[in-house]
Amino acid sequence: MKIVADENIPFVKDCFSSIGEVLTVGGRAITPAVVRDADVLLVRSITLVDEALLAKSAVQFVATATIGMEHVDQEYLASAGVGFASAPGSNSNSVAEYVVAALLALGRKHRVDLAGRRIGVVGVGNVGSKVVKKAQALGMTCVLNDPPLARQTGDAKYRPLEEVYGCDFVTMHTPLTRDGADRTYHLADEVFFGSLKDGCFFINTSRGAVADTAALKRAIAGGRLGGAVLDVWENEPNIDGELIRKVDLSTPHIAGYSFDGKVLGLIMIYRAVCEHFGLEARHDVGDFLPAPPVPVIHIERLAADEQAVIHDVVQQVYVINRDDFNTREILLVPQEERGRFFDDLRKNYPVRREFQNTTVLGADAGGALGRKLAGIGFKVG
Repeated sequence: MKIVADENIPFVKDCFSSIGEVLTVGGRAITPAVVRDADVLLVRSITLVDEALLAKSAVQFVATATIGMEHVDQEYLASAGVGFASAPGSNSNSVAEYVVAALLALGRKHRVDLAGRRIGVVGVGNVGSKVVKKAQALGMTCVLNDPPLARQTGDAKYRPLEEVYGCDFVTMHTPLTRDGADRTYHLADEVFFGSLKDGCFFINTSRGAVADTAALKRAIAGGRLGGAVLDVWENEPNIDGELIRKVDLSTPHIAGYSFDGKVLGLIMIYRAVCEHFGLEARHDVGDFLPAPPVPVIHIERLAADEQAVIHDVVQQVYVINRDDFNTREILLVPQEERGRFFDDLRKNYPVRREFQNTTVLGADAGGALGRKLAGIGFKVG
């Protein structure tokens, strides 16, 4: 069996060589010629999988090691009899932790207490639901917006978008859809930004085109927004340099890039391929996760400002400002090289472990600080 895989899927050769011959290539270098004689194709989000790519290939199964599936033409795969699997939920905790880090960084920079603030969560699936739990652990009030879930469940906890407009923070967690009743392409448009509460902070970790770049830039320039954090951009990898300059935090589509999430995604698609071909799965997550670099954090002195303590604890595990600094260096390279620079940031992204791998000592597990740290994912001893 021949397997073609995106080289950015960690340990993909080590894992999949147990069932076949593995060829790894860059995600943007996966072409019809590359997959012509492949039986299995493994991708991440930057490879468009459609009839143009697969029509003349021998591919029998496609898997994406991501939550999002917008880059895969599932209707074509079904019509061609090609099996398909994704990795739902694999990096949802990673994205939620990114949002926590962003909220804390915004709080520190703008001197905003998160406790008691209202945050609108647009899209409450695998990622959004985890964001809600972590935001609530920080003492925030969450306004949930998800029209499909509202229709499916009839649950009154899902509120109309108009209620999100009055929040202090808004964070986007929708798939990208370009038509239909729940179209999300440019959901955050001129009307959206014009309706937000003055000084609202905007965070987008979903898909770049969920926000209208021109409208977002005008909202920031006009003072409508208190600040913005972007991990996703329209026209990736050729992203808008002016927008980078305007936002508080800019990162290269890596919110879901925790090492834990990547390995979980790997194992999920590995098991799916094995099941499809009737093969025995010989690997599990534990085979590829090393010991965490920061297993324990000691809080030497409890400060009165709990948010500052939490910010400093998170910084020891994930320094979101470092990702922002690295992304802004794209402005130092010629325009024609920026796309490659953006891709290289993702390809060479350093190992980032999730909060669950770290135990915080010195915080009373039953106290307010301990509950907050545990609520965002840390172990508390």
